[in-house]
Order: sequence, then structure tokens, then C-alpha cells
Amino acid sequence: MSLSEKAQRYAQLLAIGTFVTMAGCQVKPLYSEGPQGKPAKALASIEISDADDRVEQEVRNALVFLTSGGAGEPAHPEYRMALNATSEVMGVLYDQESDTAGAGRVVVRADYNLTRADNGETVRSGNRSAVALVDFPEQEFAKVRATRDAENRAAKELAEIIRADIAAALGR
Repeated sequence: MSLSEKAQRYAQLLAIGTFVTMAGCQVKPLYSEGPQGKPAKALASIEISDADDRVEQEVRNALVFLTSGGAGEPAHPEYRMALNATSEVMGVLYDQESDTAGAGRVVVRADYNLTRADNGETVRSGNRSAVALVDFPEQEFAKVRATRDAENRAAKELAEIIRADIAAALGR
């Protein structure tokens, strides 16, 4: 067998090996086994504690939607989540002459504890935060509305972060 025949034979074996290896590969969602898979069912069976204020209610509503796929809270939950969210507005660009902030950021933080409903065992607990940037206009009502919109954006982002965190814990 000549050198070029050996090289050609080696290339063929390499190609066959590559195709055999790739035949075992699959592409599927990271935390889901389809709409009715185990992690999706576990996420849909989470009851979330009642909210104390508007921002916490925004985080809670987004979490309920994300975990249930829009179906709402379960009648017989397997898990319970204690959620406590807070919001803080901070000025970033401060104008010393007019003593006002021109832009800022809204930070929404949440502490959560996911437990099993039957025995109270903690499945996952943690604290996460999300930031939304905001411009402060001159008009007071516009400033209040801009702050509220930033709180809503940060609350939705925070809910997505928490959902990913608990999906990873329930997928194990």
C-alpha cells in the first residue's frame, strides 16, 4: 500500500468516525424535556408567596407566568417559594449646578427560598438582582412614569434570572 493510499484510507476512517460520533449528538433545550417534561412540570407546580408592594408584585407576576407557561398557579403545588423583592433608585449623572440627576438606575433585588410543599426541605435559595437604566426628565409626572417603567423592566429581568436558577435546581 502506497503512502497516498494510506492517507486516503486514514481520511476515510476519520470521516466515518466523525459521522458516527455526531450521530449521537442532539440539540434540545437546556432545562426542559418538552412542554410536558419533568423540569417543565416541576416549574409549573410552584406556588409563590403573596407580594407586599408593587415591585414585588411585578416580579411575582412575571415568575408565575414564566414558571407555568401562562397557565397560572397550580391548585396543588409541589413546591412553595417565599419571595421578597425590593427596589432602589439611584442617580448616576448628577448635575451640581441644578442639584438634579439627569439619569439613573433602578436596582431590583430579590431573596427567595424554594421548598418542597410536603416536607419543607429547601430545594434552592438565593438572592439575585437586576438593573434598569432610566433618564429623569424635567416634568415630575414623566419622572415618576420613567422610574416605574424601569422598575417593571428590572422586575421582568429578575424573574427570568430566578426562573433559570430554579429550573437548573429542579432539572438535577
